[in-house]
Amino acid sequence: QVQLVESGGGLVQPGGSLRLSCAASGFTFRISAMGWYRQAPGKQRELVAEISRYARTNYADSVKGRFTISRDNAKNTVYLQMNSLKPEDTAVYYCNAKGSYWGQGTQVTVSS
Repeated sequence: QVQLVESGGGLVQPGGSLRLSCAASGFTFRISAMGWYRQAPGKQRELVAEISRYARTNYADSVKGRFTISRDNAKNTVYLQMNSLKPEDTAVYYCNAKGSYWGQGTQVTVSS
């Protein structure tokens, strides 16, 4: 079955960086679109970044220039490099596969 396991979340000060990882299994990763979403308390889940099987990327306006999504097909892993973090980036971050499958989420807290 499909499994998505996120890691890399934590507490970071404003202006800091984190790299999230999502290890995937149970499907053909290299031909699958992957994405990162986030959900802050009291808000709807929103798209942060996505990457196609051809490594074309798309970002939410709020993270453009600060976040970078990438994939390593040899490791069946998708990454989200987050730089210049802001308190408003605080949320649970979820990995998504093929628009249908979700990981369990990893908490990112940006606070001084």
